[in-house]
Amino acid sequence: MNEIASPDAYGVLTEPTTLTIQRLLPGPIERVWAYLTESELRRKWLASGDMEMRPGAPFTFVWRNTTLSDVPSQRPEGFADEHRMESRVIACEPPKKLVFTWNGSDDVSFELEPVGAKVLLTVTHRRLPSRDMLLKVAAGWHMHLDTLAAAVAGTARPAFWEGWVALKDAYDRRMPG
Repeated sequence: MNEIASPDAYGVLTEPTTLTIQRLLPGPIERVWAYLTESELRRKWLASGDMEMRPGAPFTFVWRNTTLSDVPSQRPEGFADEHRMESRVIACEPPKKLVFTWNGSDDVSFELEPVGAKVLLTVTHRRLPSRDMLLKVAAGWHMHLDTLAAAVAGTARPAFWEGWVALKDAYDRRMPG
């Protein structure tokens, strides 16, 4: 899957209901791990929420996607300013692997692998319940990871919602119907 490690790469279906997407990020691995696990850093690219690093630990993600951009970003109709999701840690192996529940039935894993001075981040979202959800999630992870790459590199974060809308259309064309 090396071809999907660049920041502009698309996620792929690795199983019928499993999306995998990668990014090659500036290291070291401990810094990228901090962006995955520390609420104040994670809120810059995904969602806030304190997370205890032990299997079974519950936590709440709090999304405010309009705050993820360094330029104004207009959220699409039908999306609230804030979204919350109850979750729990499934597995935690610092600083290499984190797995947690997603919407009660799905799960998401983050795997980190050092590659020279960089870190290969592989995100796998399993058990997506429908094609519509797959398109939303694929566009979401793509934009969130582009935002993470910018945050870790110290560059401007892209306009989140405009990017998400364009990517949802792109994934609709790319993913099997």
